[in-house]
Amino acid sequence: MSGWPDRRILDLFKIELPIIQAPMAGANLSAMAIAVSEAGGLGSIPCAMLTPQQAREELANFRQHSKKPLNLNFFCHVPQAPDAVRDVAWKKKLDKYYAELGLDPGATVAAANRAPFDEAMCAVVEEFRPQVVSFHFGLPEKKLLDRVKATGAKVIGSATTVAEAVWLEQQGCDAVIAQGVEAGGHRSMFLANDVAAQPGTFALVPQVADAVEVPVIAAGGIADGRSIAAAFMLEASAVQIGTAYLFCPEAIISSVYKKALAQARDDNTVITNIFSGRPARGLVNRAIRELGPISDAAPAFPQAAAALAPLKKAAEAAGRHDFTNVWSGQAARLSRTVAAGELTRQLAAEALERLYSKR
Repeated sequence: MSGWPDRRILDLFKIELPIIQAPMAGANLSAMAIAVSEAGGLGSIPCAMLTPQQAREELANFRQHSKKPLNLNFFCHVPQAPDAVRDVAWKKKLDKYYAELGLDPGATVAAANRAPFDEAMCAVVEEFRPQVVSFHFGLPEKKLLDRVKATGAKVIGSATTVAEAVWLEQQGCDAVIAQGVEAGGHRSMFLANDVAAQPGTFALVPQVADAVEVPVIAAGGIADGRSIAAAFMLEASAVQIGTAYLFCPEAIISSVYKKALAQARDDNTVITNIFSGRPARGLVNRAIRELGPISDAAPAFPQAAAALAPLKKAAEAAGRHDFTNVWSGQAARLSRTVAAGELTRQLAAEALERLYSKR
């Protein structure tokens, strides 16, 4: 069997398999990253919901168990000033659900904990010097980006359009993730704002490959060897896979989340903003049906999540995902329940077989 037709990402990141485990804030930590990196792919630790100390602990655990390359991921959104009027109106829309679940609608709710990359997290990068640092929602300010690059880390960013991919290359990214509309979780959009106009993975990838010189990583709707092979045929140099890894035992999602994923289909995910204030793809549930999927009433990212958190906790305690943000891509049904390291090896072997069996 021949090797990979494009080795640029393998050589750039010093990995053996062109499979990047997507960093999924709230859904994976170092255990999954260790398994994927040890299998030859690129494991990722999402840091958007971690404090700097928690990030250090996860990095220390990774380094204790693996010397392989690692990707650290951060959000780069610009926090918006609190809007008390909007927050109160949003909470008012949820009052009936609070009453139904026996919760006090007047109780104070904790703020959502999705933080953008800052000086404190940059210090973590400088301390641990991961091989790869990735950003979602654009890039940090130049001063911070320069400090990251000075550590020797390769920098990658996610794009939902060709224009975003070109911008990322112009700012010095070493590779670009082309995130198709099929992808689960938050859209990485930062120049575009019309979700309905965004292209799918297999329309986006070749157009991005034509527009930039750096390697392209395909993301969205990729869950088996066939889709990996297809991405390479469209001139991707690697793939980033998220939803398929949620079926692995290393995922830290709730049992309710896992049960909902097991029932995922190609036609029961939508893009919604009600769970965080930014567009993200997830499984349809009661909250989406009754409040969204897109609601102008939802507070700005990430504060929409705050008022929903007590509802999510209460409903999950009753075994329901009515208010859970079950992030999922459109290809979840192609996934399998297997350990993350084994999944990485299986996907790579299947992709290589597909790439060369018909030649």
